[in-house]
Amino acid sequence: MTQTSSHNNDWWREAIIYQVYPRSYLDTNGDGVGDIPGITAKLDYIASLGVNIVWLSPYFKSPMKDFGYDISDYCDVDPLFGTLADFDAMVAKAHSLGLKIMIDQVMAHTADAHPWFVESRSSRDNPKADWYVWADAAPDGNPPNNWMSVFGGSAWQWDTRRKQYYMHNFLVSQPQLNFHNPDVQKAHLDALRFWLERGVDGVRMDACNYHFHDTQLRSNPPATKRDTASVTDVNPYGMQSHIYDKTRPENIAFLQQIRALLNEFGAVSIGEVGADDALACMAEYTADGDKLHMAYSFNLLTPQFTAAHIRTQVEEFEARVKGGWASWSVGNHDAIRVVTRWRGEDAPVAFASMVLAMQLALKGTPCLYQGDELALPEADVPYELLQDPYGITFWPEFKGRDGCRTPMPWTGEAPNAGFTDGTPWLPVAAPHLAANAAAQDADPNSALNAARRIIHWRQSLPQLTRGDISFFDAPEPVLALRRTLDGEPTVLAAFNLSNAPVTIEWPETADAQKLDGHGLPGDAAGGTVTLPAYGAWFGTLA
Repeated sequence: MTQTSSHNNDWWREAIIYQVYPRSYLDTNGDGVGDIPGITAKLDYIASLGVNIVWLSPYFKSPMKDFGYDISDYCDVDPLFGTLADFDAMVAKAHSLGLKIMIDQVMAHTADAHPWFVESRSSRDNPKADWYVWADAAPDGNPPNNWMSVFGGSAWQWDTRRKQYYMHNFLVSQPQLNFHNPDVQKAHLDALRFWLERGVDGVRMDACNYHFHDTQLRSNPPATKRDTASVTDVNPYGMQSHIYDKTRPENIAFLQQIRALLNEFGAVSIGEVGADDALACMAEYTADGDKLHMAYSFNLLTPQFTAAHIRTQVEEFEARVKGGWASWSVGNHDAIRVVTRWRGEDAPVAFASMVLAMQLALKGTPCLYQGDELALPEADVPYELLQDPYGITFWPEFKGRDGCRTPMPWTGEAPNAGFTDGTPWLPVAAPHLAANAAAQDADPNSALNAARRIIHWRQSLPQLTRGDISFFDAPEPVLALRRTLDGEPTVLAAFNLSNAPVTIEWPETADAQKLDGHGLPGDAAGGTVTLPAYGAWFGTLA
């Protein structure tokens, strides 16, 4: 961990997060699904990347209708993934390697199999009757308002036991909790404390702006600006302005309670924000040092890949932020893999290396997704093998999230790329076999070794972890930026986002000293920067 004594309290600003999707990392018992002992077995590999925080997607007890994002017990490991003892062993091994463990908390909803919901739906007067969002039907039997589910259709489901509707922002089997009830908030704080006491170092908060709803149940107006970052454009959910069903002001006080609890343990938080104005929400939720430590949105997880788009996201966040901090992510378990989404499949190693260097040069804590260090393309999963209910609903225009969730390819020798001895829950993609980690480890020119080099190189430059950021008006397809930090030389950087060579005039670079060690091709002389396809150049100004 790179840190200086004066920065111990906010070490996370210098960190890099690596996301593990447990189902697809490594299966050690042959059931075709990755597990916690598999993650433990690969922690040395993760540490070799030079990352600092391992974010685990949910491993909690679950009916698995949304693959763990539908939780039926917040304080236990699903047997599919192992045991609490396996979890404790993983945390101990991670800590011995200097890695922090960040768990994924899905607070806004539970599984319908959760004992809380089983009790809540049993009657209108049981002790948990008000733990979920229930509403009477409209006089004509319709739902109480026009709220929609992200996963298709109305956000309301009729329940014959209570003769009422319950709300669900996602699957029908994921009922929405009522955060206006303080007992619900306390139950979540208690569950989080359970894991913090087991040595967990942080929490990623899923859909963290979905906690509260409008108690008057007012209908949403039509969208004035459609959110196409977090919702596919074939989904009518994006046609509403979601001002009443999420991102409610009451959430601020709850995030402050979360922060107070995390502070007791020196733990960190990152929030996922999917909102009509995600940058404003990120800025609000990370302001003033008393809510989330950092937040990320879907704004760099879209097909938009231009220098102008990336610059706009960073500049707009910086213009709004009040002491807060961003996490910039270009890949995760909800997005088409970046090599495919940003059209880098013609030269995946060069492309992935440039994108990683660019991501690590932005101001914020980078979040990497498993397999992106191998430059894996999106897997093509045929309809008959699809698992994701979101993709099955919106097929064929939206194929869901399975293509980025296929198993990690560890070796080219064993069946299923070394992921499992059994039948994998999703097929191993044929193009991934040649890109397996063992082969890349042995190849000095691989995407894996390029990622290690870039990550370790960044740690030596405090300007890239803590410096301020500004941009130079370079023509497309070049993103050009400066990172400045008191007492340190200014770092200049230019990235060619295209697969053709490009030359730009940047007079400031005439006085710069070239920075080497990152391994990316590019040159500057006399104020002219020359970048080959997917090239990059870094320099310093005294």
